[in-house]
Amino acid sequence: MSVKTQTSRAPDALRVILIDDHTLFRIGLRELLERRGLEVVAAVGEGHEGCTLAETLKPDVILLDLRMPDMDGIAVLEKLTEQQPQTPVVMLTTSSEQRDLVKSLRLGARGYLHKDMEPEQLIESLREIMEGNTVVAPAMSGVLAKVIKGEDASDSEATRFSDLTPRELEILCHLAEGQTNKVIGRELGITDGTVKLHVRSILKKLGVQSRVAAAVLAVEEGVCRDR
Repeated sequence: MSVKTQTSRAPDALRVILIDDHTLFRIGLRELLERRGLEVVAAVGEGHEGCTLAETLKPDVILLDLRMPDMDGIAVLEKLTEQQPQTPVVMLTTSSEQRDLVKSLRLGARGYLHKDMEPEQLIESLREIMEGNTVVAPAMSGVLAKVIKGEDASDSEATRFSDLTPRELEILCHLAEGQTNKVIGRELGITDGTVKLHVRSILKKLGVQSRVAAAVLAVEEGVCRDR
């Protein structure tokens, strides 16, 4: 499942950093990526070192394990998106837990992929991510759809949405329904470009990196229930 966010360059000779504490998996993935023409500029097993190298080496994309000792993947993701928000971070994990998926997307992950995926699927997913999409493992599409539809949604207050204009809130609720810019524009009688500008403002005000993250946040806060 993929959702368009912003345009970026294609993954020709992508510079990649791997952060995963499982040595054999890290070595195998590095070899796999390099055989397919990607440049792995660093492959490390510890989160703090990964963050330092990411800041120094400025990779095109970061592949990050979720379960790691000392500094886990969520903490690493939070630090990476804070220090270099334009660099896509992709969670590569064995977890199929809804909370892990939702938290990762809310913190700005541009992908949530499973370690047992086929190599060509991984390469294709990286291609989509570098073209500006947020990509979720096919096995997690149903979980994501359930969250976006509002099942198991939180009853917490929607105070973080107070900076949104009425039009932005309206568009956010359309995003929560999984609608594209074209569909939103048609329903609201505005152009695709205008919708895109509103979406960009929504992401900035909510402090998230993708449309999916904004939609999940809206559902969790219940801001669209009465609309």
